[in-house]
Amino acid sequence: GIGDTEEMISELSADILNKLPPEFNVLEIEKKYPTVYSQSMNTVLRQELIRYNRLIAVIVKSLKEVVKAVKGLVLMSAALEEVNYSMLVGKVPNMWASKSYPSLKPLGSYINDLILRLNFFNTWIEEGIPNVFWLPGFYFTQSFLSGVLQNFSRKWKISIDQLGFEFTVTQFDNNASSAPQIGVFCSGLFLEGCRWNKQINFLDESLPKILFETIPVIWYKPGIKANFVPKAVYKCPCYKTSARRGVLSTTGHSTNFIMYVDLPSNKPEQHWINRGV
Repeated sequence: GIGDTEEMISELSADILNKLPPEFNVLEIEKKYPTVYSQSMNTVLRQELIRYNRLIAVIVKSLKEVVKAVKGLVLMSAALEEVNYSMLVGKVPNMWASKSYPSLKPLGSYINDLILRLNFFNTWIEEGIPNVFWLPGFYFTQSFLSGVLQNFSRKWKISIDQLGFEFTVTQFDNNASSAPQIGVFCSGLFLEGCRWNKQINFLDESLPKILFETIPVIWYKPGIKANFVPKAVYKCPCYKTSARRGVLSTTGHSTNFIMYVDLPSNKPEQHWINRGV
């Protein structure tokens, strides 16, 4: 009945509003992490916080409005009707998705994932630039990776278009006691269609019935592409979601594809391509 719907929407809204941290105070944070030429990460942090603030703002505003609408205190617009319906079926409302990073998660998992992302940035703000960057936490992963190259480019005065990444899969699962001297450690990636074998430090066949496997922390090390020594690798496409497709955004970046990550392989590349790795 209508009463049940009203109660359900009110409870769900209250639950989400309770869980969500407040918007980031970007002006205060800029004092601690000013925009400086030598540290692009401060700019990356600022851009990420602004994007997340927009998303938090739209979620909070729409939840407060939809609660008023189901109680009959304000008019139920078509946009609020869609928020209301999405919440009832456990889907992320379009109003949020339009301000969000790509995600295939249902509503509950989406909110939990959003909170993990916000926690990642809150820890960064409180404790300083992390030793290991949790890659899934970024709204716009490409600008973070560009920032890593930018730092290297400015430090060594090498044009950024000459630079690329070399990749090393480390032995760390999630954390490292210190950051690398050059480049960054990144965590949070999954392999689909194969697994990483720590014993031999190569890609290996998936274990039975296991679709996704976490991969240890990867060291993204910037360098001059022309100097890279060719190695036996599989150029593994890296995506934000498991959908493996993406439309081009206004910045010309794919909304889903991030980059190719070279992973050591003792089998020909075609072997992993056939498995859709």
